[in-house]
Amino acid sequence: MRAQFVLSEIGVGLRRNLTMTIAVVVSVALSLALAGASLLVRDQVNSMKDFWYDKVEVSIYFCTKADSKSAQCAAGAATDQQIADVKAKLEKMPLVQNFTFESSQEAFKHWKDLNPDNPLIVAVGAEAMPQSWRVKLTDPTKYDVMQSAFAGNAGVKSVQDQKKILENLFGLLNGLQTAAFVIMVLMLFVALLLIVNTVRVSAFSRRRETGIMRLVGASNFYVQMPFIAEAAFAALLGAALASGLLVGGHFFVQGFLAKKVEFIHFIGLSSVLSVIPLLVVVGMGMAAIAAFFTLRKYLKV
Repeated sequence: MRAQFVLSEIGVGLRRNLTMTIAVVVSVALSLALAGASLLVRDQVNSMKDFWYDKVEVSIYFCTKADSKSAQCAAGAATDQQIADVKAKLEKMPLVQNFTFESSQEAFKHWKDLNPDNPLIVAVGAEAMPQSWRVKLTDPTKYDVMQSAFAGNAGVKSVQDQKKILENLFGLLNGLQTAAFVIMVLMLFVALLLIVNTVRVSAFSRRRETGIMRLVGASNFYVQMPFIAEAAFAALLGAALASGLLVGGHFFVQGFLAKKVEFIHFIGLSSVLSVIPLLVVVGMGMAAIAAFFTLRKYLKV
């Protein structure tokens, strides 16, 4: 009987404050969707780091004839002996997992494949492209060891780490995650205010009924429960809508974006589904707590 009363009171409250309830549902949905998106962006960045850092290489570039004007390459193009000396040094380093040699011709062909429409292809020959050792490390974070070991060696033009290029991308993604988090906090605050106002209006419109319930001896819990359940139910609808947005976003990414951006390893549906229970708990918990503290003031008789 009590459960039926609570459910009926929830329906009454939702109908009386329909427009505010819709506003609560939408604001909770948007804030929780942003919260879920922020968590998924974090997982995506971590997944990309694991995927790409495993493929990161350190490139040891050798001097060419065109580099003779620089102080590092004043002696001219690197000799075969200098290239062999670097190889011997690489073979003795436990940090090196494996390494391959890229000739000037291979570097030029690779550059042409990446820039097929570049007008410099006609003017630039293979001799202008530096030879290099492409080194894969057992621990990509220890690039500084390679830098200190080979920078300044005879015939070596520069030592470059691909991880620095990727860190710019990850920095951008982390920035987007931070922006999403800030917007999420603002939206949660707006949703909280809407929940408080909705509960206040609902309590005011039913003050006569609650007053009678208090006079006949109804407990605080029995009086407050319909209002708390009403707020929690609206938050549940918002969480369901947010979950739908996240799942729909996942299928958009996998069905469209993943085919256009093949070099990114996107997270799977399991990551999205693992976030949904957290959104439901946070949404309903936030609404219930906000309603409880609001009712302590506005249901006094």
